[in-house]
Amino acid sequence: MRRWIPFLKTPPTVAVVRLNGVIGAGPRGQLNDQTLGPILERAVRRGKPRALVLEINSPGGSPVQSAMIGSRIRRLAEEKEIPVLAFVEDVAASGGYWLAAAADEIYADDNSIVGSIGVISAGFGAHVFLSRQGLERRVHTAGKSKSMLDPFKPEKPEDVQRLTALLEQIHASFIRHVKTRRGDKLENVPEMFTGEVWIGREAEKLGLIDGLGHMMPVLKEKFGKDVKLRRYGLRRPVWQRFGATLAQDALAGIEERAEYARFGI
Repeated sequence: MRRWIPFLKTPPTVAVVRLNGVIGAGPRGQLNDQTLGPILERAVRRGKPRALVLEINSPGGSPVQSAMIGSRIRRLAEEKEIPVLAFVEDVAASGGYWLAAAADEIYADDNSIVGSIGVISAGFGAHVFLSRQGLERRVHTAGKSKSMLDPFKPEKPEDVQRLTALLEQIHASFIRHVKTRRGDKLENVPEMFTGEVWIGREAEKLGLIDGLGHMMPVLKEKFGKDVKLRRYGLRRPVWQRFGATLAQDALAGIEERAEYARFGI
């Protein structure tokens, strides 16, 4: 009603999107471009927000989904000509930091975990177990690399070499993204892109974040004490919380817990 009355000043509004959880395609990844896309679009197009705010608490995940979400954030910010501010909670590591770096400014708590600019691939090997159980693995392929890193066969040095080359290419893309977004803010530190993580104050010294601060105090300082928040986030239909999805959600929860545990939280 206020906007229809000329002499009443409308308080500044910012759009807040929460990015919480593991990044990945499919039902087990809480954050992916398919689900977040419409939310981000709605956040910047509804009304005239003064800024897009990202609340980030993510240990990372898929580099492709991280890149797609980050690119969408930048496209929308440039199209609507609004700044993007990221606020890190417990962790913004790996893909979580990829998302944070899409913002124009990054803030974190003094105890937030930030960084992990690297790429990881993890698996298992079960060929010894199969052999002990008297089981024989039979694989037939057309193309010598189709069974690369088969967990039921002994690991081959040439397979590891190929995988390492792929990981290094993705790592280079991650580094380019961070350097492009953070620019001269980054300190020239050899450990910056080794997958190392840092706590808030040290991350600020290295230029990985712009400052220590929580969302409301920073927003009030930037936009005034009357600033209003318009929140957007993921919502699942009630029926998805029951039935067959329970087992899937339980497995997703275990996987997510493991991702956070890598950073001691």
